[in-house]
Amino acid sequence: MSLLAVEDLRAGYGDTVILHGVDIEVEAGELAVIVGPNGAGKSTLIKAIFGVVSTQGGRVRFGGDDTTGASPERLVARGMAYVPQERNVFPTLTVAENLEMGAFTTRGPLAPLLDAQYALFPELERRRRQLVGEMSGGQRQMVALARALMTKPKLLLLDEPTAGLSPKVMAQVFGYIRAINQAGIGVLMVEQNARLALQIADRGYVLAAGRNRFSGTGADLLANRQMAEAFLGG
Repeated sequence: MSLLAVEDLRAGYGDTVILHGVDIEVEAGELAVIVGPNGAGKSTLIKAIFGVVSTQGGRVRFGGDDTTGASPERLVARGMAYVPQERNVFPTLTVAENLEMGAFTTRGPLAPLLDAQYALFPELERRRRQLVGEMSGGQRQMVALARALMTKPKLLLLDEPTAGLSPKVMAQVFGYIRAINQAGIGVLMVEQNARLALQIADRGYVLAAGRNRFSGTGADLLANRQMAEAFLGG
């Protein structure tokens, strides 16, 4: 049984249909990426899975249960976390306060959770009293990832986690994402930097015009000449 199974999903905004029957699966502990051109429906798919965008047909199953149209609050409680591309931190709060806000559904002491995030992101421990609005883009993305992990998710949804970052910082963020995944957390990531994302992916999906075009392991997709010519520039 897959951790996440999306079947024939159709979704959009008002009368505008963006997804025209998309199918994806993510196994427990797997790192899956969704790539494709601008306007392909990648972010809409992530938002529909997390209940931010209304679905118009199809089904989403998480942990074996039908969660189609479930609220984000219910999904977080069930073990799903989402890091949007924008507005994913509280800039007027410190690093520590951002992480504590991420634990709003957590019962019990926060210290072990905070310690776990600081172990993964040592720079955040050094800057735990710094206002997040004063930090660089890469540092803010660390805060966003750590805050999502405070909910102890089974599946982490990421929407364009390297958008606007330099190549060096982008590589660092990909390294953190891989480390999160290797700790046993499933990851489903939308990413514009398709070639780099597929290099670290267990599984990849290529969307175009709201439909599945290619799928397979990250290595297989990178080796697919037709896919590479169409979506990776050759």
